[in-house]
Amino acid sequence: MPKNSKAVKRELDDDVKESVKDLLSNEDACDDPFKKSSLIVDNHDVEGDVEGGGSDSEEEERPAWNSKLQYILAQVGFSVGLGNVWRFPYLCQKNGGGAYLVPYVILLILIGIPLFFLELAVGQRIRRGSIGVWNYISPRLGGIGFASCLVCFFVALYYNVIISWSLFYFTQSFQQPLPWNECPVVNTTVGEWRASSVLTSSTADIYQVYLLDPECAKSSATTYYWYRQALDITDTVSESGGLNWRMTLCLLAAWTVVCLAMIKGIQSSGKVMYFSSLFPYVVLICFLVQALLLEGSVDGIRYMFTPKLEIMLEVKVWREAATQVFFALGLGFGGVIAFSSYNKRDNNCHFDAVLVAFINFFTSVLATLVVFAVLGFKANVMIKSCKESNMIIMRTLEPSLVPTLNLTQVSNETYEHMFRELQQLTANNVSSLGLENCNIEAELNKSVQGTGLAFIAFTEAMTHFPAPPFWSIMFFFMLINLGLGSMFGTIEGILTPLIDNFKVRKEFLTLGCCVLAFIIGLMFVQRSGNYFVAMFDDYSATLPLLIVVILENIAIAWIYGIDKFFEDLRDMLGFTPYRFYYYMWKFVTPVLLLLLLGSSFVQLVMEPPKYNSWDHNEAREAIKSYPPWAVVICISLVVLAILPVPTILCLRYFKVIAGKSNSHSAVSYSKARMINDVGRPGEEEDDDASLIKGKMPSEAPSPMPGIYRKHSGHTPGPDGDAPNGCYGIGYLMADSPDMPESDL
Repeated sequence: MPKNSKAVKRELDDDVKESVKDLLSNEDACDDPFKKSSLIVDNHDVEGDVEGGGSDSEEEERPAWNSKLQYILAQVGFSVGLGNVWRFPYLCQKNGGGAYLVPYVILLILIGIPLFFLELAVGQRIRRGSIGVWNYISPRLGGIGFASCLVCFFVALYYNVIISWSLFYFTQSFQQPLPWNECPVVNTTVGEWRASSVLTSSTADIYQVYLLDPECAKSSATTYYWYRQALDITDTVSESGGLNWRMTLCLLAAWTVVCLAMIKGIQSSGKVMYFSSLFPYVVLICFLVQALLLEGSVDGIRYMFTPKLEIMLEVKVWREAATQVFFALGLGFGGVIAFSSYNKRDNNCHFDAVLVAFINFFTSVLATLVVFAVLGFKANVMIKSCKESNMIIMRTLEPSLVPTLNLTQVSNETYEHMFRELQQLTANNVSSLGLENCNIEAELNKSVQGTGLAFIAFTEAMTHFPAPPFWSIMFFFMLINLGLGSMFGTIEGILTPLIDNFKVRKEFLTLGCCVLAFIIGLMFVQRSGNYFVAMFDDYSATLPLLIVVILENIAIAWIYGIDKFFEDLRDMLGFTPYRFYYYMWKFVTPVLLLLLLGSSFVQLVMEPPKYNSWDHNEAREAIKSYPPWAVVICISLVVLAILPVPTILCLRYFKVIAGKSNSHSAVSYSKARMINDVGRPGEEEDDDASLIKGKMPSEAPSPMPGIYRKHSGHTPGPDGDAPNGCYGIGYLMADSPDMPESDL
């Protein structure tokens, strides 16, 4: 057949119109494209989308963000979570203060932004959840999506427990004084306990002695309230202790809020984001202003920004910075992909990636300023209390040891002078005199993170604020909003892939997921539940997510092809991204992630699983090793989370489950939605099969932006060369030997 014969082409077009009914919209009806498309394959009209089971009209009904602002707030709410408030400040305090920001920013640019951009791009391009995206990129790596869903479920189980703790403290903040303001008193008969100062009453010659609770007296009011009143914690993980009914009710309330917010998908959760994402910034700024007005806050901020450059050279600092970057942006969870899948196809996701990453960094720095300002104030209060105790002891010392001064009115400078003289006289052994070294820097060096920062250190500082209940209400309401923003993204990372693949009703799946999570979550609200929260936090996400993100990077850069991915980005964004991303995705980021994975694995092997338990007799934390059954759970969490990846790979490799080539012959993108043509299993296509029969690629009409042309094919013949030409704004993707099945 002559390649450029117009007469032959017209005859072929006439033949095709008799066998193909409205495969694509006519040139004269370009305003109403793809509304009715069907393809005759083996005498059956086949309609559906790429995952099967859905029609074109269903694709048109795929939810979308109401505005760009709503989408950005959703991504910010997901990425900015509790870790920004209590994990980043701790790492900054531990790893050299301001010097820690240097490796963090470097790794944010080398790891964080490129991988965040990658997840946004694939989600927006394919418009599916994590399962559909990686199934489409490479069916043998389809387990990546299932692993992401599983990790999201594990994280959601314990993350909502933290929200329930915040709910409990929030409800307890509506009283004056706050219940953790001072230690409770108990009474007993004389002779049972001894104390330096007691309150007594006499009735019928029986003396009652009112004392501070010994567990509280040995620790502090806030520490006692957290461990004994809120958690009512057991001494070890092996002691269950039964359910804590107050925390059980709070957990039920937390899952109810999540369920109601997510039950209508992004249409309901998107509206909640306007408040849950913005309110924490209002509270943080209010806390910063209030803290700066308090004495000692400047000492905390100065401590934060005083760099310790020698610490920055340690490998551990860079490893912890990389881990924080990794989790701060929510990489690998599937929430980023799920949210971006509801975007328009031409959305500038590169701008979104840079914007959200730096908002996340700004939030971490803002939260660190607030934390150090408050801790500086708290340290100042503790130093004053320490000096007052020392002055009481100094008044009892021999006159030869201390200068003859009016010890009732001693300035801070005079006290420091007296204390230095006592250090010289006792050869730096002032503890032998019963004195303590009241040093503000030593107080600030006491590292606290996680629950210790939020529920102990911060709550103690707020008791010294003016109007403590108000600030307590604001603080814990902020934690609830931060937690909910991350929970919405985590749950979306579970629901969106399952709905896309199994076509389950959103309402039923959301309700079922929340009910199941609440039932399993009861293990976290028993008296030993805090130990299980720590276990899941340490082992259910770290290694599995690292492996997931490494596989995501390799799947795009090396299996799908970085050059093809750049072409997709140029088609989608309208411009070619910086070459910087090419080298990051192909070389730098995979190497850094593998180094991070290796160091994390070595740390896991070198340091056997341990946990911080609460010893109520000593009223302090103690590090204990997990019992054998708990070690099995720790290992099982890691293995179970990553198990879908090798499972799907083996099932695809040995063809136990059919690959994509047996079900979908072509997929194209048009008007930010996916249209598919379903081919017959095992059909073979030659060079001409992806176009109109007898036409060479040079003769095929070129797609024009915004115009959808009706292209002709022919009724499948005995050879099985069914047509699949779907032209539109997107690329033609054919399941043929000449074009990889994962082509976007």
